[in-house]
Amino acid sequence: MSSFDRLERHKRHILLKEIGGPGLAKLAGAKVTIVGAGALGGPCALYLAAAGVGQITIHDDDRVDLSNLQRQVQFTEADIGALKAETLAARLRRNNSDIQVTAIASRFHAETDLGGDVVVDGTDSFEARYAINEAAARARVRLVSGAATGWQGQLGVFAPGQPEIGPCYRCLVPEPPAQAEDCSTLGVVGAVTGMVGARMALETLRLLTGAGPDPIGWFWTFDGLTGTGRRLRIHPDPECDVCS
Repeated sequence: MSSFDRLERHKRHILLKEIGGPGLAKLAGAKVTIVGAGALGGPCALYLAAAGVGQITIHDDDRVDLSNLQRQVQFTEADIGALKAETLAARLRRNNSDIQVTAIASRFHAETDLGGDVVVDGTDSFEARYAINEAAARARVRLVSGAATGWQGQLGVFAPGQPEIGPCYRCLVPEPPAQAEDCSTLGVVGAVTGMVGARMALETLRLLTGAGPDPIGWFWTFDGLTGTGRRLRIHPDPECDVCS
């Protein structure tokens, strides 16, 4: 893409004083890992690619199923049976030929090497969330984590392994709840997952560009049924198994 086309593509961001040309350059040089290419990670990835994040890596070992299409708007009926990571990666490349996208169609483990600037957690199990948090702590990579069940959405921004900066995910959830909620059994509103995915992208963009107040250590919840939300401050747990 030519310099002129690049400016034309991103001029709405360039016009924002909080982003501008310097912010656009930061995004182009950024590396983001997204774990989960589904209802949360998909919309998040679309917005990050559109914003010009230079390198995006997508981890997901699942395949597209008909039941996904109620909320995973990055896929179509023609994608049923295809690997989510590879299908989403191809979609991002079509959306923005300027960026590099890597698909890893395997399960993410705590031993997975993380690099770059931010890891985005769009998974749906505490086992996966803890693994991502542990890997982020080892690599000292900032973490944006979201979840959605029923009409409820939530999101937090963390600094795993860096208690001098902020908490990690395990500071917020030291142990899995006795009865963990799951959208496969309780259901979920597709639009709520889209809101959380878009908010994950927004907080990632703020981390990368430095726009606005520092989001690390904040936890956001949203009730789609009533249209109300709350923002809570989280602090590092001095007894956290990861941070202490």
